[in-house]
Amino acid sequence: MRHLARRAARFLLIALALAVTACSGSEEDASAPRTDFNIGWSIYAGWMPWPYAQQAGIVKKWEDKYGVKIKFVQVNDYIESVNQYTAGKLDGVTVANMDALTIPAAGGKDTSAIILGDYSNGNDAVLLKGADGVAGIKGRQVYLAELSVSHYLLARALETSGMKLTDVKTVNTSDADIAAAFASPDVTAAVAWNPQVTTMKGVAGTKAVFTSADIPGEILDLMVVDTAVLKANPNLGKALAGIWYETMSLMARQDAEGAAARAAMAKLAGTTPEEFEGQLATTFLYADPKAALMAMASPDLVTTMTRVRDFSFAQGLFGQGARSADAVGMEFPGGTTLGDKAAITLRFDPTYMQLAADGKL
Repeated sequence: MRHLARRAARFLLIALALAVTACSGSEEDASAPRTDFNIGWSIYAGWMPWPYAQQAGIVKKWEDKYGVKIKFVQVNDYIESVNQYTAGKLDGVTVANMDALTIPAAGGKDTSAIILGDYSNGNDAVLLKGADGVAGIKGRQVYLAELSVSHYLLARALETSGMKLTDVKTVNTSDADIAAAFASPDVTAAVAWNPQVTTMKGVAGTKAVFTSADIPGEILDLMVVDTAVLKANPNLGKALAGIWYETMSLMARQDAEGAAARAAMAKLAGTTPEEFEGQLATTFLYADPKAALMAMASPDLVTTMTRVRDFSFAQGLFGQGARSADAVGMEFPGGTTLGDKAAITLRFDPTYMQLAADGKL
């Protein structure tokens, strides 16, 4: 899923990335009209429609319509894809809401979320051995990718049971190592995401005591684009929306053509059609632009992002210079804002989903 394990030097990397961006003059380039764009993606069930669309010719159709060229660039390490976007090497990237806030936006890069793609609806889970509920976690060592959505899920699980993060001890574990670590009898608590969760649930005595399905709509997956690039090149946003919703329409079909599309996505993700279907079952895809618009305009999104930013600030993810959770400004549909209005760097922009919903693409 969203690989967030290696954050030890995250602020140094962000600072260096922004310095490189400034020195290369890419801010000037960002605000200039152009036709060629690079969009980063990494393997996750909710993001596989993008490379599939390129493979299936859907991307070319929308490129031709809007006179643009879009290269979808696979980055095997998720966090590296977000760093490359922050550095200006990519014009957009697939990213989780928390990371859009804590990496580019917190680093000062003005970013627009233009497509609300899905939310994790069970892909992320708190796993315990020998316990039937969250209460059994108290006092345990919990293995997870620290300062990630797994850490956020743990905090929410503890909160619902009247506990705090201080009631457990976390052990930072990479996504590559967590399934193997959990196989050890000495490791009795972990938080992870699919496909690792599926493997880990197979360990004897293991139960998922809390999942992202218990906090629907909080772990969101987005397509974000550099705001300056988008402003100068609105056809990029139109093409991306067209690509996404045409692919969603095909993917949702319960016939041979839909099954073939999903099987092709599974192959691109390096998994079997059966395993991919299982991951989709715990991913709530916003296949209908009207549904995505409603979710983006809902007060629930502001509530979710308030929780996310408060957690992020408490964990030091806004950097040493941030004096409060309001340090990073966010803007939502209808002009609602959260945080510093003079420092808005994360915008939930419904413009292109609205065009799709209105049939105007």
